[in-house]
Amino acid sequence: MKKPIDVLVLGIGNVLWADEGFGVRAVEALHAGWVFPPEVRLMDGGTLGLGLYEDIARASHVLVFDAVDCGLPGGTLKVLRGAEVPAWGAQRLSPHQNGFNDVLALAQIGGRAPEHLTAIGVQPVTLDDFGGSLRPEVKARLPEAVALAVQELRRWGFEATPREPGSAFEPLNDRALAIEAYEAGRPSAEEACRVADPRVLALSGGSK
Repeated sequence: MKKPIDVLVLGIGNVLWADEGFGVRAVEALHAGWVFPPEVRLMDGGTLGLGLYEDIARASHVLVFDAVDCGLPGGTLKVLRGAEVPAWGAQRLSPHQNGFNDVLALAQIGGRAPEHLTAIGVQPVTLDDFGGSLRPEVKARLPEAVALAVQELRRWGFEATPREPGSAFEPLNDRALAIEAYEAGRPSAEEACRVADPRVLALSGGSK
């Protein structure tokens, strides 16, 4: 069995589907702004689902960022703790959430559930824009989500230090996936259909 993890800070979601990428963008922003002690591990969990089991089961504390549908106005942040966290999965947003709920259930059944579990979620505005980035209402909440995470980690006894402006650091994932590069590289709606293959839409009577 691998060495236990004191704290796992996890961002889950799919950056290819607009606000689905909130969790990944939030953990990236946390990593870019703060330095943590070695007991704290930050991770882009993407859409790994059950592939995250061992990482979650090894951690005594888990903080997860995600897009969470609580029926609130778009861009609203919500903090869930402990037994509240699995309840959000009653509203299935995407395949990665099915996997995350399954991971929590398996960890509980196996007696390896985290002792402390917190989710920082945002109410998505748009999920069905393939190739899209975060909507302005959601993107604007990233600094607050990061601040909430720093506060939660401090409450758990793990202090973060602000990263020196302009200092170099290793990103959590490929630099080409950074939000600035991702947004700059997206074709316009005229250059690339945002809904489906236009040939299929034409056959079905649809349009761009």
